[in-house]
Amino acid sequence: MKFSVFTVMAPDVTPEELVPLLKESGYDGVEWRFKETPDELRQEQPSFWRNNLCTISPDSSEAELEQLSALTRENGIEVTSVTPYLTSGDLTSTEHVLQVAQKLGASHIRVGVPKYDRSANYNDLFKGAVEYLSEVEQMCKQYNVKGLVETHHLTIAPSAGLAHRLVSPFDPDHIGVLYDPGNMVHEGYENYRMGMELLGPYLAHVHAKNATWHVTEEQEGGTSVWQAKWSLLEKGVVDWKQVLLDLKAVGYDGYIGMEDFSGALTTAEALKHNKARLQGLLQSV
Repeated sequence: MKFSVFTVMAPDVTPEELVPLLKESGYDGVEWRFKETPDELRQEQPSFWRNNLCTISPDSSEAELEQLSALTRENGIEVTSVTPYLTSGDLTSTEHVLQVAQKLGASHIRVGVPKYDRSANYNDLFKGAVEYLSEVEQMCKQYNVKGLVETHHLTIAPSAGLAHRLVSPFDPDHIGVLYDPGNMVHEGYENYRMGMELLGPYLAHVHAKNATWHVTEEQEGGTSVWQAKWSLLEKGVVDWKQVLLDLKAVGYDGYIGMEDFSGALTTAEALKHNKARLQGLLQSV
């Protein structure tokens, strides 16, 4: 297996600073966060989801993209993904991401999936998502970049089973699944191997992070209110040794993308720590 980094976990370094760090730490690939940063957020301290310095702007020029592409090539770092925050149904933005991904030599992008918050019926959301992915599949074929549905809480695809239901009408050469066990701590847990076996050829990429559950409030009558919070890879609910065993059992030999939101380490420390942890586990399975 190879290791990449989703740059959302490196908010305090620029892409130009990150790529040499990846080479130094022995990484094989990078997944570029792709999102606009409003001017008002640029005044804040760097953070994962607001003023993230390690982000490609959708307004990047051809020259800027070529400079970034040259930087990764020179350092031997593969661009595995351009990872945006797309809305399901937004075909214009989806095609723009695919165009950027093609220019950077990325193998896949993350596509839009409807959020689920009880305000709309799941069946209606599912129907709309399938219509969107039908168009996206053709775009992915055109640009030779695969579109991935991520297993993600608060969407209609929080589990391997529901992600598979969404992608199963499509060609796995063009539409696949980004399998994220850390997200499945929040919502969507299924036996890891069963989910991987179900996904079969749709299993295209894996993200590595972890989370734990904490009581945040004791309500009247003795009811506890629980909340999942991000943790270090080795401190959370996900048994990463078991996940790696299951990935090996189904024949997965692709990328594992680091996505540490614990905030327990500096960016440089987190890059080395997480790779060392997973490499150690891989040697033991």
